Amino acid sequence: MDAFAALATHDRGTLPLDVLAGLTLIAVVPFVLVMCSSFVRIVVVLSLVRSAIGTSALPPNTLLTGIALVLTLVVMAPTVRAIRAEAIEPYARHALTPAQALDRAVVPLRRFMLRQTRADDVALFERVARRRPEPIARVPLEVIVPAFVVGELRSAFAIGFALYLPFVAIDLAVAAMLMGLGMMMLSPPVVSLPVKLLLFVMVDGWALVCAGVAASFR
Repeated sequence: MDAFAALATHDRGTLPLDVLAGLTLIAVVPFVLVMCSSFVRIVVVLSLVRSAIGTSALPPNTLLTGIALVLTLVVMAPTVRAIRAEAIEPYARHALTPAQALDRAVVPLRRFMLRQTRADDVALFERVARRRPEPIARVPLEVIVPAFVVGELRSAFAIGFALYLPFVAIDLAVAAMLMGLGMMMLSPPVVSLPVKLLLFVMVDGWALVCAGVAASFR
């Protein structure tokens, strides 16, 4: 009887802790989604494409964010499956404690981030954090996460630069044409915007951009 009473007391003590851990995890998920996944690169590239076309409000931010979330789920699907197999399912079978499950869940996410992160960025944030250089397998998350985000921003702006060039060429061509015709009072964006939209639709631009940015992840 004493053993059963102790077990019941232990369960009553750990249940609130499990609930607290679950609520904390739910609160942290948006941060993890933004900072530790492919979301940053995708949403920045889509925003740059919209800016390059010249439609500052179309598609709206809500739609771009939704597309970025869907593409993030597609890109992160192998990592999510690994987290489920290595951490969530064993924890659901009560084979792991919450701390052990969290440690295992971090491993696939860490592997994904390291595949996208340059060693130079890791070394930079080790210096910022005033840490001694360590083997890449032992670098803590507080160094990997900012190095990963900086690398994602670099990649997103590089892709955005390549996507900007055709639209800039159209703007220059339209401006030169209007100047040659002596139509100084006509604003070049008024003419170039329909041309850019037509070109983008003809090449199925949104599909190409989404497929390209998804394929850019290792």
